[in-house]
Order: sequence, then C-alpha cells, then structure tokens
Amino acid sequence: MTMKHFGPTRLDATLIPKIAGQWGTPVYLHDQEYIENSCEQLLNMPNAYGLHVRYAMKANSDRTVLRVVTNKGLDLDCSSLDEAARAYAAGVPYARMMLTTQEVPAGQERAELEQMIKTGLKYNVCSMTQFQLIADFAKANGIDLSMRVHPGAAGGGESATRDTGSEYSCFGVHLNDVPTVKAMADKLGLRFTQVHVHIGSGGAPEKWRENIDRELGFVKTYFPDATTVSFGGGLKVARMPGETQADIASLGAYAAQRITEFKESTGRELQMEIEPGTFVVANSGHIITRIIDKKLTNELNFLIVDGGMELLTRPLLYGSEHPIAIVRQDGTLLSSEYDTKPTAGLKSFGIVGRCCESGDSVRLDNDGNIVPVLIAEPEIGDYVVIGGTGAYSESMSPENYNSHRKPGAVMKTRSGELVQIRKKQVREQIYQNELDVKL
Repeated sequence: MTMKHFGPTRLDATLIPKIAGQWGTPVYLHDQEYIENSCEQLLNMPNAYGLHVRYAMKANSDRTVLRVVTNKGLDLDCSSLDEAARAYAAGVPYARMMLTTQEVPAGQERAELEQMIKTGLKYNVCSMTQFQLIADFAKANGIDLSMRVHPGAAGGGESATRDTGSEYSCFGVHLNDVPTVKAMADKLGLRFTQVHVHIGSGGAPEKWRENIDRELGFVKTYFPDATTVSFGGGLKVARMPGETQADIASLGAYAAQRITEFKESTGRELQMEIEPGTFVVANSGHIITRIIDKKLTNELNFLIVDGGMELLTRPLLYGSEHPIAIVRQDGTLLSSEYDTKPTAGLKSFGIVGRCCESGDSVRLDNDGNIVPVLIAEPEIGDYVVIGGTGAYSESMSPENYNSHRKPGAVMKTRSGELVQIRKKQVREQIYQNELDVKL
C-alpha cells in the first residue's frame, strides 16, 4: 500500500522492544518502503521537458540508504569529494553524481577529482576560484560544466542557519560575478550546460516559486548553452502534526508552466532538475532511546534517555521539533505526538540526553531553554522514540561528544524484515587514530 506523506512513518510500537532487545539502544531505525515511496513521488513530479532527480546524500549517507535511493532511479548530489568517494564505494558510479562543494581540492585530492570527472562526475562550479582552477583541465578534456549561482536575493531557508541564498550566505558564484566568469569561459570555449540555485532548506513554497522565476531569468540572460536548470532542494516536510508539507504536484506544475513559457520566448527546451534530501528520508526514520533515569526538580520533571544531542542535534542547532512517542517495555504505546487528538492524563517532562550540555534535549525554545513534552508518564526502562529523524541526524550529529559511541542502524525492509545496516561503533574506534607521542 502506498504511504501518504503527511508526516513520519507510522510507528509500530510492538517492534520497539524487539529492536532494542536484539541491537540495544540507542539505535536508528529506517523504513525502506517509505523511502521508496518518497522517491516515486518525486519522480512523478509534473515537468515540461523532462525531470532529473538527485538525492542530496548529506541528508543520510549510509550505503544501504544510498542503494535504496539509487535503485529507485535517483542520482546523487554530493557536497564533498569524500561524499563522492563514499558513494562510489557503495557501488554508485561517478556518472550518477554531481559535486557541489565549497572545497578547492589540491594535490592528491585534485588528482582524485580529475579522475572522477573523467569517469562522468558532473562538476558544479561554485566560485570564481574553482572555475579558474578547473578551466584548463575542462578545456583539455572537452568537459562541459555546471554553475551554482548565488542569486543575490533573500534566500528560502526555514531558519537563518539553513538559508543558502541570502546576502549572509557564501554559496555559489554571486550573480554580480556571473558575467565575468562567463566571459572567461567563452574565451576558453567552455560551456556551462547546467545552471543550479539552491536557496535553502524547509522554506516557504512561495520562495521556491520565486527562485524558479529568478533563475530562469538569468539563465535566459547569461547561459545560452544551458540545457538543464536545477532548482535545488529544500522541499519542506511535515515532521510534526499541524505542519504543512511541500505540495510536490503544485510546485512541479508551476515549474513546468514557467519552463514552457521560457521555450515560447526563447525556443529552448530545458530539463528540470531537483536535489531533495530531507524529503526523501526525513520521515522514514526514528531514534529509539531507553529511559535510564527520572529526576524531579522544583521547576521540571526530567526523563534522562541514553541518546540525545550526539544522535540528533537539530533541536539545538535549528530549534527543530520532532514527534515523541512513549513505548512500554512490552511494546504497548503509551502516548504519541503523531496523534493530534488530545489525551487525558498526560504529564510534562523535559526529555534530555546524557551529554554534559544544558541544551541536550529533544525540544528547546528560541533561547535554548528546555521545553517540556506532554506525555504519558513512563517508567525507567521504557522507551522514548523520536520521529522524523531519517535526515540530518546520524549524518550530521557529533556522535563522539563526551566520547559516546555512534549507535548502530536498522532498516525495516519492504517485506517487513528487520536488518542491521550499520554496527554500533566500538570504543576503540573513538581513539584509533590518536598517536602515542613522547613529550
């Protein structure tokens, strides 16, 4: 049955003690069916003259996740040379990747980049320096390039830290510098066959539509060789009840209309490209934690769980909210924020982790203070399950802070089988690269 994308994948509470018993806690849980359904929804997005979907692998770079996504037909957007190498090690050819990075590779890394490009990797120029350093190689090998353009306008991130198009962000060749870079390329006979703009993550749909109009405008002015226009990613997902998810059909229809009008005025057909990450995997994931202690103060009741900011930093970094479910040790669901119906008998608890940080909590206000969560009161040994954690949790969090070990990960397959996709880090891996230096 196809899953509707209204929020995190529905939690089967009976699986929680089974997973915890077999692999311990904390542990990440992913849902293959949800990821595949997300991919299908994106691939069916309305378009005018073709659609290319790349998965922003920084959202979750696990090799099993990459294989699920690429097997469904999505290619990859990589944010570093190491991400590209990691995806290749997972079995994805470089020809299915685009590299959009702040890096300026030199030495051995430069040699690696050249080999990747020769075998099909699309290089997305993000600065004048990057262009100047790649130009001779591109000319010698007859390679067409892509350019990421900083639009020089207000971005579209859900928060300032996720806004990549505003005057306070440094991503891409600034629109003011595009004529200079383009003139340099023309002199060398190099073509930019793709133009890319990513304005931020989780922003309002109207910002996405504004970006479409703006980008098509400077494609028309500066990029006569462009055959593909990428509108980036950042499609909003609804993790919490009451949040509104991006309407893929509506955004696709708008883009198709504008690209059709572009052809009518220029005679040029453009393929549309998008590069979502969060939309693909965010609501496929849960973090399963176990309650290890309870504390009462004059101000707050606290639940201490065995995994916090070192597993999920988004609340501390962005002020993000994730739905909380409480599950008994026997698999009984006590309460869940997935359910928008009010439930009697709930109690306020601040849910915190083990790190020595006052911001180690699943919910914080704008000032970084802990926000209590209304839940059915659990006992020590019960489980707190955090939803909407398939993206920017295990790929981004400081898992070795306080020398905690990165947890393992489990995937529920389409057939319902539970399989381990990553083992828990062993203690020796935390310090294996440290050297015994005689001082």
